[in-house]
Amino acid sequence: MTKSERVFPDAVAVAAALRPSYPVYCLRPEVLKRRARVFLTQFPGEVLYAVKCNPHPLVLDALYAGGIRHFDTASLAEIAQVAETYVDAHTYFMHPVKGRAALRTANEVFGVEHFVVDHMDELDKVLEETRSRDLVIIVRITTPPSPGTLYHLSAKFGAAPDAAVDMLRRAEGAGCKVGIAFHVGSQCLRPDAYSIALDLCGQILARAGVEPVCIDVGGGFPADYVEMTAPPLQDFFDEIRKGLKANAVKPTVQIFCEPGRALVASGCSLLVQVQLRKGHQLYINDGIYGSLSETVDAGIRFPARLIRLEGEEPSRETAAFVLNGPTCDSLDVLPGTFELPSDTDEGDWIEIDQVGAYSNALSTHFNGFFPETFVTVSDAPLSHSVAA
Repeated sequence: MTKSERVFPDAVAVAAALRPSYPVYCLRPEVLKRRARVFLTQFPGEVLYAVKCNPHPLVLDALYAGGIRHFDTASLAEIAQVAETYVDAHTYFMHPVKGRAALRTANEVFGVEHFVVDHMDELDKVLEETRSRDLVIIVRITTPPSPGTLYHLSAKFGAAPDAAVDMLRRAEGAGCKVGIAFHVGSQCLRPDAYSIALDLCGQILARAGVEPVCIDVGGGFPADYVEMTAPPLQDFFDEIRKGLKANAVKPTVQIFCEPGRALVASGCSLLVQVQLRKGHQLYINDGIYGSLSETVDAGIRFPARLIRLEGEEPSRETAAFVLNGPTCDSLDVLPGTFELPSDTDEGDWIEIDQVGAYSNALSTHFNGFFPETFVTVSDAPLSHSVAA
């Protein structure tokens, strides 16, 4: 990965200095630091950054500088990346399905003690492959679908109440500390989804007759996109406090959250160049196989603006353009349209905002196109404030 130590004022300055014919990520470390501090000061518990959302070293560095010391990791590679970079960081193995070798290495080499499970066979695997008896077994449960959530994650992971009760009892009987976890789904727009899930946790814990050492409310905290304005983060934190109080959760119980999108979405934009115009179709140098897969997977629409360095000022009249990615696959077309100046043409650049989450993390090398250049900029995101 390439990166620059120089800090540019904004994407316009990046375009002027580099004249890039390749995609460029414009990273805003100060935005990431501020977002980290919002979670750290307002969430009623420990904040675990979900590394999968954006594992780039510059992103992790900015979040660490903002105070993040706990990390939700889903693989041995993520655990190693964090542990070998930040000596005082804590990693948690939050993937419900893990390979045996990864379990052994995580526990014996990196000292990981928190493991999520959602099936009795996985619990047995963890007990068989770890030597430490200071394990914290966190049972992940299913939650009901929440209207407006882009990805309902309980379709793949999570235990039903009866199975969760059995696992909690089995783990405690094996001498482990126990906890309970859920994930209401990515880009959840309903704060009450968290209090509803916490009520379900309370019922399961009461049936199991165990005292948890932790409750993990997962991720799902949303970010702002075009025609998708997220409720204030405080509304989500208030619902979590409400759920904890309603279920008489003791103050000694650790409360975890696993934010990803809400932490990093606004911390990065993407500078692309128009390579050809065909009517109202623009062919750009990044697409759904690169940084922009969520336009398809989740129907997310990103804010954007045109950057032109030379020639006439862009037209004040706008038009709806379809953006085509660079690969030879005819599926590489962003859904919907982008409203841009009507005279947008080859050689212009477009800054696409709010791409800090699941962009470079999901990019492929298909057709030899791979966005990898990061630069640092100091301006604010295009479309919204990063204040809480």
